[in-house]
Amino acid sequence: MLMLTLMVLVAASVSFCLSWVILKVSRKYRLYPKIRERDVHVRPTPRLGGIAMFVALIVAFLIASRISFFRVVFTEPSQILAILGAALLIVIVGVADDIWDLDWTIKLAAQLLVAALVTWQGVQIISLPIGGITVGSPLLSFLITLFTIVLVMNAVNFIDGLDGLVAGVAIIANGVFLVYSYLLARDISPTNYFSLASLTAAVVVGMCAGFLPFNWHRARLFMGDAGSMLVGLLMATSAISVTGQVDPVALGRSQVLPAFLPIVLPIAVLLLPLADFGLAVLRRLRAGKSPFTADRKHLHHRLLDMGHSHLHAVLIFYAWTSVISVGLLLFFFIRPWWIPLVLIILGLIACTVVTLAPLSRRKRFESDVQSATAGSALGQYDPLDRASEVYDDDIPVPENVTTTRPRISSSKNPKPKPEKK
Repeated sequence: MLMLTLMVLVAASVSFCLSWVILKVSRKYRLYPKIRERDVHVRPTPRLGGIAMFVALIVAFLIASRISFFRVVFTEPSQILAILGAALLIVIVGVADDIWDLDWTIKLAAQLLVAALVTWQGVQIISLPIGGITVGSPLLSFLITLFTIVLVMNAVNFIDGLDGLVAGVAIIANGVFLVYSYLLARDISPTNYFSLASLTAAVVVGMCAGFLPFNWHRARLFMGDAGSMLVGLLMATSAISVTGQVDPVALGRSQVLPAFLPIVLPIAVLLLPLADFGLAVLRRLRAGKSPFTADRKHLHHRLLDMGHSHLHAVLIFYAWTSVISVGLLLFFFIRPWWIPLVLIILGLIACTVVTLAPLSRRKRFESDVQSATAGSALGQYDPLDRASEVYDDDIPVPENVTTTRPRISSSKNPKPKPEKK
């Protein structure tokens, strides 16, 4: 585990230093796009953080290739070269999109190309870890893997709408998956604890950790589509490299739930991005639009509209990701199985209460306003009614509008405002 921690530190150091350089260069030469209607931030911000993350990936893999402990990972260099080549291609397309806002068909074509490259070089779902079920044919294996990689890339890209959201979720999810893949490799091969999945997860944790200080609210630098699609690509390849080629029956564990972890955990760490992606596709298809048409109705937008602050919305995403992923990982350590199950349920209940808290406060405030007598002079409108006349439906209402109570007049008969002519 010490060598994997070293890779985390290497990737974090490179990502941090290059993020600082890119931030300075971007500000000097004004390398940032205009603010779009769906954006939450209010000032132009550079979107080239994905470049720093990509360089951190390259440097970390180069250093790992020189360390004897990772020799087993580089026994098949074609897979490593395919992953790095796919990462380079998706970063180039992502940077072009961050600068010129490419059409969604171009991005989808690039995603299919990089997924095909990785799959062609052997990073495939060969079997499903449910009793060792083998995928029917090489073609079917290729298509399932291709679809999975493209799905995860888009899912991660879709949630990249708040400061620190993707980077933080990726750190939590990949940190859990790093521990799991390390323990899994130790059980399968006691003489060598390293695998492509654990190395990739460690590098993703490091490059996101180094970038996060620049992306924390209020963000000075965004990872852009280049960074979010890169993170999605690496998370997908990491999960596939361990999930699609492991039969949990061979682990010798008698418990049922741990045997399903190789397929449940990768889905769990990506549950929120996948849920947001699925809801967005259904919403847009029902409206007769392309599933890749941008809007501001993602889960993080809805949290803002419920009354959460920017920071609170991000922390809620962190909490849901942590409860689900860490809770499932506990099945690997704790017996009997019902103990981690109870912990997961309690965690989900707590997350639900925190998520819905603004609704209860808003409901209570609306009830106070609507039940007030005329003599109390609470005003003609409550803040939400007033905001509805000022802000359009597709624009988030600022937090101070929804949380500030109207001033109470000291006079029992407040002087009416003169009518506008």
